[in-house]
Amino acid sequence: MADISSCADCTIRSGAICAGLGGDTLHEFFRRGRRVKLERGQTLMWEGDAAPVVGSVRRGLLKLTSMLSDGREQILGLALPGDFVGRPFGGRATSTVTALTETSLCVFPRAVFDAFVADHPELQHELLLHTLDALDHARRWMILLARKSAGERVASFLLEMADRAGVADGEPAEIVLSRQQMADFLGLTIETVSRKLTLLRQSRAVRLPDLKSFVILNRAALSDAAGGEDRLAA
Repeated sequence: MADISSCADCTIRSGAICAGLGGDTLHEFFRRGRRVKLERGQTLMWEGDAAPVVGSVRRGLLKLTSMLSDGREQILGLALPGDFVGRPFGGRATSTVTALTETSLCVFPRAVFDAFVADHPELQHELLLHTLDALDHARRWMILLARKSAGERVASFLLEMADRAGVADGEPAEIVLSRQQMADFLGLTIETVSRKLTLLRQSRAVRLPDLKSFVILNRAALSDAAGGEDRLAA
């Protein structure tokens, strides 16, 4: 059973699916769910299988992937704290959901969640907002993959990781994907990703302390590299 007493202190509640709930309704909602902790590499649901649960990410990071016909894994998206995962009102998972770091979620049986949403318009509203936000993000990512250069893609990825994690400029932000995963996610080769990161470092837009983190040193330069002509290209 969910720990209701901690809901008021939940750091992601204002951006989570439960943002519009309060009082007895919030209590009743979380009484139907439970807290789940996933270790790194543990899978919450598999693409094509029955999807018995939905949930909100409280802490950590998940990857949403699909398996291509040749057996390769394609990363479709990332779920950060406050994001909603799972497919309400559907029978099967549309992607595999796996923890990239130790991750905590509030999880609900899908049938129970569907029934609760049907009876509570405020939750319907939040679900619609999350769905529209996810659709907007998918459209922006389509533009990135279709129209942006390699350097712009890498710079955009770093900006999004820092902004969605709430990391301030000058502070270390985690790169949870490997270089190969970044390449697959951005539609690039691993050599291109490494080269573009090096160019961003040499321009002093970012610092790269190690393979798993970066620090934004000059946001204007990084934003310029992400949004305009690839000025850092060799």
